[in-house]
Amino acid sequence: MFKIRFHRFHYPVKRLLLGTTFVAALSGQSMAQNKSAIQLTKYVDPFIGTGGHGHVFVGADVPFGAVQLGLKNISAGWDWCSGYHYSDTTIVGFSHTHLSGTGIGDLGDISIMPVVGEVKLTEGKSGDEQSGYYSTYSHQQEVAKPGYYSVMVNRYHIKAELTASNRVGFHQYTFPAGKEPKIIINLKQGIQWDKPTETYIHQENDTTVSGYRYSKGWAADQRIYFTAVFSKPIKKFSVSDSTDTKAGTELKGLGVLGLAVFDAQTSGPIRIKVAISPVSIENAKLNMKAEIPGWNFNQQVLKANDAWNKELSRVVIKTNDLSRMKIFYTALYHTMIAPSTYNDVNGDYLGTDKKVYKNAPFTNYTTFSLWDTYRAAMPLMSLINSEREGDIVNSFLAIYQQTGKLPVWPLMGNETDCMVGNPGMIVVADAYLKGIKGFDKDLAYEALKATGMRDERGLNLVKKYGFIPADSTVESVAMGLEYAIADWSVAQVAKNRGDHEAYAYWSKRGENYKNYFDKETRFMRGRFANNTWRTPFSPFRAVHRQDDYTEGNAWQYLWLVPQDVEGLTKLLGGTKPFVAKLDSLFTAKGDMGSESSPDISGLIGQYAHGNEPSHHITYMYAYAGQPYKTAEKVRYILDNLYSDHFDGLSGNEDVGQMSAWYILSSLGFYAENPANGMYVFGSPVINEATLKVGYGQTFSMSVKNNSAVNKYIQSITLNGKPYTKSYILHSEIVKGGKIVIIMGDKPSATWGIKPEDRPYSVTQ
Repeated sequence: MFKIRFHRFHYPVKRLLLGTTFVAALSGQSMAQNKSAIQLTKYVDPFIGTGGHGHVFVGADVPFGAVQLGLKNISAGWDWCSGYHYSDTTIVGFSHTHLSGTGIGDLGDISIMPVVGEVKLTEGKSGDEQSGYYSTYSHQQEVAKPGYYSVMVNRYHIKAELTASNRVGFHQYTFPAGKEPKIIINLKQGIQWDKPTETYIHQENDTTVSGYRYSKGWAADQRIYFTAVFSKPIKKFSVSDSTDTKAGTELKGLGVLGLAVFDAQTSGPIRIKVAISPVSIENAKLNMKAEIPGWNFNQQVLKANDAWNKELSRVVIKTNDLSRMKIFYTALYHTMIAPSTYNDVNGDYLGTDKKVYKNAPFTNYTTFSLWDTYRAAMPLMSLINSEREGDIVNSFLAIYQQTGKLPVWPLMGNETDCMVGNPGMIVVADAYLKGIKGFDKDLAYEALKATGMRDERGLNLVKKYGFIPADSTVESVAMGLEYAIADWSVAQVAKNRGDHEAYAYWSKRGENYKNYFDKETRFMRGRFANNTWRTPFSPFRAVHRQDDYTEGNAWQYLWLVPQDVEGLTKLLGGTKPFVAKLDSLFTAKGDMGSESSPDISGLIGQYAHGNEPSHHITYMYAYAGQPYKTAEKVRYILDNLYSDHFDGLSGNEDVGQMSAWYILSSLGFYAENPANGMYVFGSPVINEATLKVGYGQTFSMSVKNNSAVNKYIQSITLNGKPYTKSYILHSEIVKGGKIVIIMGDKPSATWGIKPEDRPYSVTQ
């Protein structure tokens, strides 16, 4: 087995002490306010995943908030997709929107930078501070916890502190005594791909500056409005296009900046509240009035901390391993950064059709990395946050009504169409079949069928051939396999509704994966319209965005049939050949080539845990009556491909998916099939857990004799009765109850072995 190597960073002592003292002080105050609250934020380390290729967000936010207020480094590149990487120590500002864990850099709207002295109104070039206003900082003077971020801006000796509510970023800057404080508002700056198309800034009075930023990047037409209110009066305000200062206090242009100057004798910190809106400046003001009407910065830090504790307490675990606690709750935190709120306190939001929708009766959400998150992050949401899942589906159905299709990768009122397949269909079908409340079931069924019947993105070829010819497009195999999962999901909804004709049609499309299987090589291959296979062929080789697979190779994509493991088993010749082939995945060695994607990471043989198409594979052993192999592989991944260090992820976080795998797997089960409501058991690493599930129910877990050696499930009781199955249904968990799992150091000879105890694809 290949074991991923982690670079072991160590926490600087000063930073750790600062963070510990601050968290302890806040936790004490918060506990005094709410003695019944469980303080789980102390286990969250937002720096996990900021090194390596994790690409996670660092800054201040609240769960699922519209605002992600954080530092942006001056550097650019793939590892700076969130704007921050632990290897860097430069600051060009604190902006209000960020992505977390993506492979593309976007957002970074409304940047605030505190300065003193004479500076050029441009970010500058790394290594030459005099070229602009950027500064350096030290990780030893940096603190991050849920809802709070602080750092010393070294060049200007300014202490920066950040907190947030849902739609408002709250800044506190402590300037050196006797220096004239200055605040730069930069509407030009974005992250990587994000470039302004029109910006506007206006000083309304001596404490208020408002404006908007339109930009184009990964999301082609982004619009964000803001109002910023200062705690001290502005002595002088000027506007600039980053090359020249302009007359007046109002400016519209491609990338404008504002400079607010304060009296040198100003005492105490300068605080700034910046409210954002997808609709208007007026709505931004409503958001501020509703969420942070006052100026008590520390109180807002406590509110943010309490909001995080409330969400994190949806899953309360016990384990003797402090490192495990940190990894678990940081992972849970990462799954709750997004999806992000995308409407105002009055319900208004900007639709994907660029129309403003007033007073929406649901919370509208955006930032869905669905190709990643449909696999585990969305099933986790449906389990522990059913109410929010209902509004997520409403958000998808609104997009369907506006555009004629369910989303693929929606971001800030845009459809990016990023990645292959129709993952939005899978999420809606899963919610429908699980009985998630609060959305129109008839509209959902209509949306599922209409989306799958469109002629775009290769669907016309699916309908014509039953597969996507490799000579028609790149990534044809990955695209076709993903479509088959979505189509199978629609079939299950049709079956649920008693629509037999539709069930037959979509079931057939759900089996289209068979059309990519080459019996000779026993892999999924690119197939041309004339029914010949692409040659030459290597199951190891991967050419990023140019071959038949998406961020992977034939070894990884052979297993992308989570909806029909039984059918894949038959293709491979039966249970024994299936298991032998699956075994070989974790030992196979070969050259992927110099043009392979960096996303193919976290390798065990050819299994790639750093990228999502592999995430279900370890759980397939249970379908063959070998749950002990699932336990071995899952436990290895939990122990070796996650850590509590800065490079503690083996691949991109991908808006919560990498972490969701860890959460579910450490609890001992995983949604191998993303839309049949079944969780397959693996190897739990916790001792106890209490989950808030469904609508007001509690599901408790007790794991006996658990240890590094005792990784095999020996027996299970559910609500006091013996439970021999190697899976459990969503419908069973959300009833509430108690499960007891007994662990041992050797595989059980009986548990989960019989055919009737194995997981299966089509559930009732």
